[in-house]
Amino acid sequence: MTPKTITEQTGARTDEAATLIGDARERIDALDDRIIGLIQERMAVSAVIQEARISSGGRRVNLAREMEVLGHYRDALGKPGTALAMTMLELCRGRI
Repeated sequence: MTPKTITEQTGARTDEAATLIGDARERIDALDDRIIGLIQERMAVSAVIQEARISSGGRRVNLAREMEVLGHYRDALGKPGTALAMTMLELCRGRI
């Protein structure tokens, strides 16, 4: 199989647009790597909080705090922000 040209890879109609799209995709990939790293860091911090809460006799999850987080993401990103926050909170629960 012949390797695809950058124009074929991007769906662009010109080489100039294909180059711009290729460069932007590289930047998006780098941003995604940073976002994943930050989520992993958040998961670790959340585990510390949960451990402290449980060891002091509290519950693993603080629903009032989760509602604050959901509201923050919704206010910043609209309705899709709520779904994003729910996924992030799910990732951060019960990792201890």
